[in-house]
Amino acid sequence: MKERHTPTGKTVSAGKGLSFFERYLTIWVGLAIVAGIALGRIAPDFAGALDRIAIHVHGAPVISIPIAICLFLMMYPIMVKIDFAEVVRAGKSVKPVSLTLILNWAIKPFTMYAISYFFLGVLFIQFIGTEATDLVRMPFGLDLPVGAEHGAGTVVMVEGVKMLEIPLWRSYLAGCILLGIAPCTAMVLVWGYLSGANQGHTLVMVAINSLTMLLLYGMLGGLLLGIGQMPVPWEALLLSIGVYVALPLVAGYISRVWILKQKGEVWFRERFLHYLTPVTITALLFTLVLLFSFEGDVIVENPLTILWIAIPLTIQTLLIFTLGYGASRAAKLPYEDAAPTAMIGASNHFEVALATAVMLFGLGSGAALATVVGVLIEVPLMLGLVRICQRTQHWFPRKHSETSRFADAAPCGEAAEAID
Repeated sequence: MKERHTPTGKTVSAGKGLSFFERYLTIWVGLAIVAGIALGRIAPDFAGALDRIAIHVHGAPVISIPIAICLFLMMYPIMVKIDFAEVVRAGKSVKPVSLTLILNWAIKPFTMYAISYFFLGVLFIQFIGTEATDLVRMPFGLDLPVGAEHGAGTVVMVEGVKMLEIPLWRSYLAGCILLGIAPCTAMVLVWGYLSGANQGHTLVMVAINSLTMLLLYGMLGGLLLGIGQMPVPWEALLLSIGVYVALPLVAGYISRVWILKQKGEVWFRERFLHYLTPVTITALLFTLVLLFSFEGDVIVENPLTILWIAIPLTIQTLLIFTLGYGASRAAKLPYEDAAPTAMIGASNHFEVALATAVMLFGLGSGAALATVVGVLIEVPLMLGLVRICQRTQHWFPRKHSETSRFADAAPCGEAAEAID
């Protein structure tokens, strides 16, 4: 395995900066899929019963309380790692910051839409099924009679609740869209560290993207879902940003400030963050078990479903990485800035995408399933891109001094322990 050497003399292989949970995330996701399918067969009403414990608006379930708790536990550990003081340093790196923002918000959402539409709506439509449909939640506040058309869907009554019946491939497309408008702000810290990147720049971009997401996630999501003839539940979209981005962001910021004041940075990074990663992944896996208990029949009847979704997501990841890496080389960025610029765009914030898909369309929707496929391919694909970065460092000039105080630090406490 390709290794990289830090200025402190430590040697890091592409898989060794990950904790035990992170390193085998794809395996855990696979096991969650199997457990979810089995649960759906053994206790088909269990996940549905949990999902019905919800906050209702206009008589329709909007926020599933058990799922919301799980998703908050997924998001909070990510947000508490962000040091917003680093944003001030962005002014010293205008070129890489500008390139990252353009790539993430002006290019990536639209290439994701185009690629996913072509593969799911054209190339693979016969395999997915031209007549296959999916049931998704009605946008709350929208009261249409049964049989009415809304976008590409038709209003139907299911167990006393109005829902939209839409083409299945469009539901998958919606999940891909939600992934495409969510640049990574979590695992990218690990990818940047493993590739020998400028962690100061990576942290700056994590903070800026988190703030930008508050402004652009809903706008771009509404625009692209509307173009895709999907229901655009603006109220739910804004609510999902508030619940799954703003709330964990505020909670993370307040608790981070308090913990640093009470315990200090060493304890925060080496002790507190060390115990958070298993919480994130455990909550993620529990959510996936529930999701696949809904989706089990679809997967058993058509086991290639995951492949049809994975292909456009993989192509999108490779395309954005290539654009970011190539543009960085053309701009003559140093390698330490070029690597995170490409990595941030290539990686997706699948936690936010999954949370939003569940709130907007439902736990058992094809949109939620599509975001899970993003989880499934994330780790192996990004580790492969880390190795590409490691092997092409000579394409770029190098920085011989690092100004960021995080330049040599592991992205989180557990990764630091895994390095030795």
